[in-house]
Amino acid sequence: MGVLIANRYNGPPDSANGGYACGAFSGLVTPAAEKPPVVVLHAPPPLATELEVRPGARRTQVWHGDLLVATVGPGSPKVPEAEPVTVETARRAESTFEGHTGHPFPTCFVCGVESTPVAGFPLAPGRVTGRDLVACTWTPEAGNDGAVPLELVWSALDCPGGWAGDPTRVPMVLGRMSAIVHTRPDPGRVHVVTGQLWRRHGRTANVGTALYDDTGQLLAKAASVWVTVDPRNHNEKG
Repeated sequence: MGVLIANRYNGPPDSANGGYACGAFSGLVTPAAEKPPVVVLHAPPPLATELEVRPGARRTQVWHGDLLVATVGPGSPKVPEAEPVTVETARRAESTFEGHTGHPFPTCFVCGVESTPVAGFPLAPGRVTGRDLVACTWTPEAGNDGAVPLELVWSALDCPGGWAGDPTRVPMVLGRMSAIVHTRPDPGRVHVVTGQLWRRHGRTANVGTALYDDTGQLLAKAASVWVTVDPRNHNEKG
């Protein structure tokens, strides 16, 4: 059994988007309802490369040759969600998206300003006026089975968390992510994604993200840890 991530789902040019990779790796385990899967990225997930999966008693590992790429196991049952906003508020926030100048990974398929549109991406999470929050809209597309792929839900829950910080000044990449998907979004329907910075400690930041439908119903949420990097010398861990 192996995992292969297509080139179109990149974060930096030469590695996978962290949220997409975590979503793909999360499917390697059967999560318990009280313990959603948590994925820890140890190295940048390569693209268009068959990755080896090594199941374990407590955690499953993903390897690229002799390099450990990720571990997957049970996470914490407590995953707080970022606050909701209306579709109108999210659209106003998009106009403040800071990625148009100084984006550390401009070709990221989820939020890159130079990326090719695919599956309702790219997103443009911008600051919500008067609140410590970023928000954007997302109109997802269906996969081959008619539903929005889980990997894309994890992707949408990824990058807004990074933009809750200040990635144009302090670039960060995803290091750890745990997500709970209550209900998959409806293809072709406008949704809202929000992100909040919970805490900074040294080179790491704890963030929360959430996906809502256009009525404010919570569909999915994630808790993530981001790590500061130099994008000139380091591919994204996630």
